[in-house]
Amino acid sequence: MLSAVILGLVAIAFIMIVIEDIIHVNKAKTTLFFGTLCWILAFIFPMHGSTSAEISEQLNHNLLEIATLWLFLMSTMTFVAYLNSKGFISQLVQRILPAELSERRLMFLIAVFAFVFSSFADNVTATLVSIAVISAIKLEMKKRIQYATLIIFAVNSGGVSLITGDVTTLMIFLAGKVTIPHLLLLVAPSLFAVAVLAILLSHNMKGRIVLEKSPKKLEKPDIIIACIFAATIGSTLVFNILFQIPPVLTFLFGLGIMFLAAQYLLRKKPGVSILNYIREVEFDTLLFFLGVLLLVGILKEIGVLNAIPQLYQYLDPTQANYLMGMTSALIDNVPLTAALLKSGVEMSPAQWLMLTYATGVGGSILIIGSAAGIIAMSKVKELTFITYFRMAGYLLGCYSLGYVGVYLVGTTVLG
Repeated sequence: MLSAVILGLVAIAFIMIVIEDIIHVNKAKTTLFFGTLCWILAFIFPMHGSTSAEISEQLNHNLLEIATLWLFLMSTMTFVAYLNSKGFISQLVQRILPAELSERRLMFLIAVFAFVFSSFADNVTATLVSIAVISAIKLEMKKRIQYATLIIFAVNSGGVSLITGDVTTLMIFLAGKVTIPHLLLLVAPSLFAVAVLAILLSHNMKGRIVLEKSPKKLEKPDIIIACIFAATIGSTLVFNILFQIPPVLTFLFGLGIMFLAAQYLLRKKPGVSILNYIREVEFDTLLFFLGVLLLVGILKEIGVLNAIPQLYQYLDPTQANYLMGMTSALIDNVPLTAALLKSGVEMSPAQWLMLTYATGVGGSILIIGSAAGIIAMSKVKELTFITYFRMAGYLLGCYSLGYVGVYLVGTTVLG
């Protein structure tokens, strides 16, 4: 009986996530409420003869996984929140782009920028900064939609190749299914798929664009903190490969260096505290992940996730992973990935690599399938579910092309 109740509550939670824009209830509030409610019910009405101690052990195991992910994201987003609030990122973008360029060239520059930036920063910031660039330019409605579509696909594609870029990539990595050298194999096929989409979307673009620039001097403290951020990203990758140091530990260490450096650099600015920038972190995003992982955790404990591997019993993992990517366009890729990881599906490293790409990029097919899509839709008024859906053929084709590329690279290198 309790299993049916919990399953119903989880279904309601996920439906409310999908229709968030209709009911105007933030998905973080929804998932946190239903996630905690389900676990409380599990304590009040124990299942399968479980004791309170056994349920506590199950909850603690889930909370440990959540805490690792939470702390990693929090430390990353604090760096980005500081640099973004100081205008460092936007000024850097203005310095990189030329004063005048063709619409087609801008399409490729935006694609590369969104792809690379999302690999090192979170998808939320990468999308906001990229959308801000095209919003400052006078473009026709159709072209603005095309640029925004490319940004969504590029951000999601760039994020899958590094643990700093995409939550699902981080989840699969922390589960020990792939290594950092494995993930780097995703760069070439992902970038190729983005380039093909840029070619398709810019086919009829022949105009030129003049950018209005207002460059400001980059302040020394901001440059130093940006360098600390870059060094933290690099050392996270290197230390994990050489010494298997958990990424969360390296990033928290980098955050500590940032705080100490800022204490000295900002000493002549009374009332300014680097700790205040933690408040600018997207805690809605962190709370959403907390709620989702609580929901997925309780589903595992009641045995519901045992049904997920059935698809892999009827289909080859290569085919099943491709379909899982398309499913992530309808179901948020975080609970989908968490469900697969907790379900006990057995795959080779090459097949886990395909799943990493599929769940990270597949959400681009529909605008509600990724955080990048939701953010872009809120910032570009012409971008709606319908206008974006008109690009679904291009997006599905490029997703499929990238997936085939990952399959070829993965099977060739990893066997």
